[in-house]
Amino acid sequence: MCTHIIPAWKEVVTANRKVIKLKKGEQFIQEGAPSSGIYFVQEGMIKVYKQWGDKESIVRFAKKGSIVGHRGLSSSQTLFPISASALENSEVCFVPLDFFRTVLKGNPAFTYEMLLFYADELQISEQKTNNQVQLSVKGRLAWCILQLAHDMGLEKDDYIAIRLSKTDIASYIGSTYESIYRMMLELENEKIIETANKRIRILDRTKLTEYSLI
Repeated sequence: MCTHIIPAWKEVVTANRKVIKLKKGEQFIQEGAPSSGIYFVQEGMIKVYKQWGDKESIVRFAKKGSIVGHRGLSSSQTLFPISASALENSEVCFVPLDFFRTVLKGNPAFTYEMLLFYADELQISEQKTNNQVQLSVKGRLAWCILQLAHDMGLEKDDYIAIRLSKTDIASYIGSTYESIYRMMLELENEKIIETANKRIRILDRTKLTEYSLI
């Protein structure tokens, strides 16, 4: 938001925002709670998810610079349709919903960027849905790893810049811990990926891409 709004708005935004520090595992959006505002990730990593009975389905991951809570922005929806919690110690900037709407109306460039963001998110959501039908667990895992590398970026040692448990990966692609464990072991044995301390490094992007298309 601060990147794309008109400079004159920056002081107004500063006056209307609230910085919130989160501990690892701390939830700050509850599915079904009143939609009160929008959050911008300033530090750390966030997971956005839905609850299906006693199971968790991860919708997306958000890093520094990402927006969270925008799914509660609607002409009729008044409740958050998702939950969100910190994957690590994080810091988010909270902007009340009414003020956020005012910012959108007064900043065309920012509104345009939000439109593109919604379009990109919709495409990824549709791809995930198609993957559930068309791809094996191994194919969905390959797609997931490539998507994470694209969205999160790489650290200096070429590991993807996010630490995820196999349970979180399973929740993201709609599988089970046991299946993810087996498929990751297969990818490691094939020298396609390398893992260490919940991190993943891609060794053979071409082969990984082939699996994601099968």
